[in-house]
Amino acid sequence: MATGELEGFERFEFDDGRWVRPVYRRGSGPAVIVIHEMPGLHPLVLAFAERLAAAGLTAWCPSLFGEPGKTVSRGYLAAELLKAICVRREFHVWATDKSSPIVDWLRALARQAHAECGGHGVGAVGMCFTGGFALAMMTEPAVVAPVLAQPSLPLAAGSKARAAGLGVSPAEIACARARFETEDLSMIGLRFKGDAMVGQARFDHYKAEFGDRFEAIELEDADAAPSPIAPHSTLTLHLAPDGPTKAAETRVIDFFRQRTGA
Repeated sequence: MATGELEGFERFEFDDGRWVRPVYRRGSGPAVIVIHEMPGLHPLVLAFAERLAAAGLTAWCPSLFGEPGKTVSRGYLAAELLKAICVRREFHVWATDKSSPIVDWLRALARQAHAECGGHGVGAVGMCFTGGFALAMMTEPAVVAPVLAQPSLPLAAGSKARAAGLGVSPAEIACARARFETEDLSMIGLRFKGDAMVGQARFDHYKAEFGDRFEAIELEDADAAPSPIAPHSTLTLHLAPDGPTKAAETRVIDFFRQRTGA
């Protein structure tokens, strides 16, 4: 474990009765569940959590796969993705109309975070592989601010249905839509326009399901920070120190502060 990257974070184990996962917590104020991307809870995800903490929020960072604090590399990314597809049963990688089982654990974590941190409710941001989890978590009343950063499940892999799929169940969509209206809530989605893993069809589907309650932030590939990986990770690997990507991050943090009452 790269312990240096985790300095300043409190580590604890969270058990929902089915799974036990480590969680890294930092900050004070209302909670935001930061659900990391592939290949794990890497340093740039932790840096985003630090910026949430600096904005008066408590970042709760569960570790669902990978090695906490380890830097991203192509080999590490490929190995963790392969494990998720072939081994881990907590994730539904191909399903277009149901969420992953691990979302139940995340909902329980959100209840605990709200009980401990207070505020109007809890924010949740999913990234890449976990992007759609923040929407599925809306069946938990404590969750009031979902953000979907480059939501990549279901993996498209040549299927038009999967390319447009949201990876959540009709019941979860209906619950989110009802809560958005009755509680005057909304959601944010972010992607790079050229990202093949999160194509236009998926964002069109979000817009069709949620209308004006879905705020789409679609970034130009040219605005991404330089990286050996093609533009994809809106809040981490491809976040530039200024310009449109930084403005997008600022909007996300402001959204969390507003909705949670920070």
